[in-house]
Amino acid sequence: MKITDLKCAVIGGSPVVRVTTDEGIDGLGQAEWAKPHLKPHVLYYRDYIIGQDPTDVERVVSRIRRLGSFKPWGSAVSAIEVALWDIAGKAAGLPVYKLLGGKVRDRVRVYNGGVRFPMEGQSPDHYAENMARMKESPEGFSIIKQGIAFHSEMADTVPDFYYGEAQPGVRFMQGGLMTERGLAHVVACIEAMKGALGDEVGLALDCGPGFTAPDAIRLAKAVEPLNVMWLEDMLSGDYTPYVQPELYREVTSSTSTPIHTGEQIYLRQNFQGLIEQRAVNIIGPDPLDVGGIAETKWIAEYADLHGILIAPHGVADGLIGLAAHVHLAATLPRNFIALEYPAAKPEWWRDIIEGLPDPIVRDSFIEVWDTPGLGIRFNTAEAKKRLAEQDRGFFD
Repeated sequence: MKITDLKCAVIGGSPVVRVTTDEGIDGLGQAEWAKPHLKPHVLYYRDYIIGQDPTDVERVVSRIRRLGSFKPWGSAVSAIEVALWDIAGKAAGLPVYKLLGGKVRDRVRVYNGGVRFPMEGQSPDHYAENMARMKESPEGFSIIKQGIAFHSEMADTVPDFYYGEAQPGVRFMQGGLMTERGLAHVVACIEAMKGALGDEVGLALDCGPGFTAPDAIRLAKAVEPLNVMWLEDMLSGDYTPYVQPELYREVTSSTSTPIHTGEQIYLRQNFQGLIEQRAVNIIGPDPLDVGGIAETKWIAEYADLHGILIAPHGVADGLIGLAAHVHLAATLPRNFIALEYPAAKPEWWRDIIEGLPDPIVRDSFIEVWDTPGLGIRFNTAEAKKRLAEQDRGFFD
């Protein structure tokens, strides 16, 4: 079997990858819906993989892996890798999880990072009300993640929140030393959310990046009695092209509150310091950023050897990304907590992808399905209606 083409269409904001072969089997992959700019980057790799055997996944990916980088630039490699696994599974007549070593679990736990309701404001009462709404969401999430501090509007709307100045621009990282008032406000909002959830639903917190190490320690110690699931990306994180394991280790060693990071990191080598130094308690690689399914599995197993947990990131990975997550999570070792549920965005994605359970999530779990490859497919007639003019040949 040989690869005959690599195509990419931006569908609902998501770059969608389609790898075709000379035997009529194709494979699908997807990058986050926030990355429509990645299409040229995906297509850059076309000449590197044409003519290769797609079922030799590692051989093909090794031709392009070194050309990626930290988020967002590892997404193109990752989406192509997922598409290759889809082809390999279809060619073998097996679900992808079988090719990864088989299931450890028949259903995978998901946490809520993407089923959102509008925030009415940034006060503790607003956070409590919003958390109560998410608690009643029909998916029955057992863990809910909420953005606070520099991963929310607090820095822009709460007076005297920190000593820095807000900077305009796309994805400019806010941050700086927090005021006593700002830190007290964050803690009050966390207390309010815990009041809404009680001990029935775990609360995870997406915090930055933007914290200084002293403030990260202060916050982590302040919320120790609340038993939050984790504090995520306080020092670095989303779109930060470095890791800083030494700083994270300083925070982690100072508190019993679990510390989490990793969504922006590309490749296993860049997790090495975090894992070997036990710099965090939980890592959160995104399979659609880190280099793909197999790369995430390798990282998870190495983390397990060091007693570190994993909760993969994936909030914007879409429904094709969700399928990749489920097959991967079914095979991960016991350090797996839950994956971040990639909700359909826009909602009409549910009309163009077939093969997922209905409903997808029951009581915070997704049942692992057994169809070959990723086990999902486009409803081509409906999907064609969503193609931009320049992408009309995507399904040809």
